Amino acid sequence: MPVEIRKLSPNEKSDKINAAFFGIYKKVPEFYVRVPGRVNLIGEHIDYCGYGVCPMALEQDMFLAVATTNEKRLILYNFDQKYEGFECELDEVKITLTDSAPRWYQYYLCGLKGILESLNESQKNHIKGLQVVVSGTIPQSAGLSSSSALVSSAALSAAHAFKLSLPKEELANLCAACERYIGTQGGGMDQAIAYLAKEGCAKLIEFEPLRSTEVKLPSDAVFVIAHSLTNLNKAATGDFNCRVVECRLAAQIIAKKQELDWRKIKRLGDLQRALGLNLDEMIVLVKASLREMPYSKDDVIQELNTTSSLLDTVSLTPNTRDIQRFKLYQRALHVFNEAKRVEEFFNTCQTGSGGEATLITLGRLMSESHQSLRDLYECSHPQLDRIVDLAKEFSFGTRLTGAGWGGCTVSLVAPQNVEKMRNALIQNFYKPLGVTDGFESIVFTTAPKAGACIYTNSV
Repeated sequence: MPVEIRKLSPNEKSDKINAAFFGIYKKVPEFYVRVPGRVNLIGEHIDYCGYGVCPMALEQDMFLAVATTNEKRLILYNFDQKYEGFECELDEVKITLTDSAPRWYQYYLCGLKGILESLNESQKNHIKGLQVVVSGTIPQSAGLSSSSALVSSAALSAAHAFKLSLPKEELANLCAACERYIGTQGGGMDQAIAYLAKEGCAKLIEFEPLRSTEVKLPSDAVFVIAHSLTNLNKAATGDFNCRVVECRLAAQIIAKKQELDWRKIKRLGDLQRALGLNLDEMIVLVKASLREMPYSKDDVIQELNTTSSLLDTVSLTPNTRDIQRFKLYQRALHVFNEAKRVEEFFNTCQTGSGGEATLITLGRLMSESHQSLRDLYECSHPQLDRIVDLAKEFSFGTRLTGAGWGGCTVSLVAPQNVEKMRNALIQNFYKPLGVTDGFESIVFTTAPKAGACIYTNSV
């Protein structure tokens, strides 16, 4: 099913972006694109290993105003004037990566490039120039998918402008693939929930093929998001991609020991399917096959009986080839246990009778997830851990959400404890860090919102 097209109901957000658009282009937009951010409730760092995750869409979003022209040129501005504008010819869309963080417009170029490269010769006849203003309310580098939402909104805006009607699943897969132009090796969760989200429920997102199942959250569950005030741009450092590679190497070494062709195994999920084992059996296999001590690159080469050159080509990425130390046991153990937690979380939501017993189980799973991310995956941060500790008195469970190394936590809270928790965090976490206002944007409740949508002034 393609993304829904609705008539725009004017509001403060659309009025502001309309004014900005007219100020730049001296015309009104032809259409608008909204793509939400997301919070992942459980299932962290396992989508790129081939396992299901449980996110929901947020109210915070990327909102684009777009017009087309006959001149095949992109003109791109940000509503926030601290970001520079950008222009290029549509036949010269290039993404040049450096050692510093990507520029904001390069995320738009990822989505645009993905659509342009998907067009056949007939579809290329519908290419139009694009005039765009981007507005966003998703906190940046907070683990709430601001970058993926911009990539996805770019792809959707280009597809609609070029009269390309694609199913949501195809758009999600395309965006997951083209985000790698920016250098991150993600797994597809962010793009999938951006397109497949439904208001009022979370989603179990599974892969190959991409599919989603509604998750019936308890009616008395409230989710509170708290920003740690530390940020990590996962495209600007090697931490995220290092974890992807560590999982791949763990899968390949176990595959080699199980007499499989290790070069054909890219993910831990691939390994499980090839062996025909369940998750408990995979956990036992990890403990029997991998050592707890880190592996050097030479150790990996020896385990696989390969060469440095072949390892670089088959297993590593350009920004991970210089890494010399890999923790394979810990990463694989997290992945298989986290996949089990996702299954239990989903089953509890679907079969639980509600009430405190259900909330206690869900909260326990979230807490266990954070412990694993902190201790086995090593992607937490002291300020995330501080929020987790402060939230224990008021929540059923709290965990980091998103890639980690900063960003946000998500807590499962009973309705009567929401304000108590907010006040405790304000007094004991934010004020000691010097924050005196703007608390509504850094610690807030959320409910599941709808996925991507196209708006026009008339339908």
